[in-house]
Amino acid sequence: MMRRYKTIGHLQNRLEELRNEGKRIGFVPTMGALHMGHISLIKNSIETSDITICSIFVNPTQFNVKEDLDKYPRTVEQDAKVLEEAGCDILFLPTIDVIYPPDEDNSYQVDFGDLETVMEGAHRPGHFAGVAQVLKRFLSIIEPDAMYMGQKDYQQFTIVRALLKKLDSKTHLVMGETIREEDGLAMSSRNVRLKPQERSIAPLISKTLFDAKSKVGKKSISEIKKEALEQLDIPEFTIEYFEIADGITLQPISSFEGIETAVACTAVHLGAVRLIDNVVLI
Repeated sequence: MMRRYKTIGHLQNRLEELRNEGKRIGFVPTMGALHMGHISLIKNSIETSDITICSIFVNPTQFNVKEDLDKYPRTVEQDAKVLEEAGCDILFLPTIDVIYPPDEDNSYQVDFGDLETVMEGAHRPGHFAGVAQVLKRFLSIIEPDAMYMGQKDYQQFTIVRALLKKLDSKTHLVMGETIREEDGLAMSSRNVRLKPQERSIAPLISKTLFDAKSKVGKKSISEIKKEALEQLDIPEFTIEYFEIADGITLQPISSFEGIETAVACTAVHLGAVRLIDNVVLI
């Protein structure tokens, strides 16, 4: 049976018992409204760790638009049922005061350099600072052996990898592949906010990314980007960016020559919903 914890002390007491038994702890941080993408991370943790802990915490410090925070879906009981059915061992449900005690300074300033100045960082100022702040807090509480995060938030994954290095953390970061609907749309908690007509249009995002991948080696990066932007240029979309970047530094590239890995990333607004997706090109 999955155990639930809301306080740090009780959770840490249980984790200490498990570590004394030699158990390897896997951690999946989430903001709830769980879908199969999250569950794939849970299953990955179950396969490679002895104990899997999932957190559900809608972190206010990573929202740069209050409306997004207010509208973020909160479905804790439904999420808990899904997690228990998936085999999760522990659900951590902290309140804001638990994560950010009002009598403690939990601010955290870290310079990620060029990693946070492009794509998401350029359009969501302060977002990655909030991500770093909450994950530093969770890591200090849980001290997991491994943490599992999805490829859909590729830039976030890269930022978190840099965070672990800056913290000299022993936690191993594991990337889970993007889980998609049958029509190709990347699973996201935001998808439930799409109106039916918008939902039918949304798969154009992934189609454009996979079309870009099919052109690697046949067309130049500038041509691939130009054609992708043309595909996404429909009245229903407001394009924030479509970028082809070095998969490690996240900096835009003009050629694949000498590049170890490259990724195509995009963000578009569809109605009131902002959607992101990416595909690794090489």
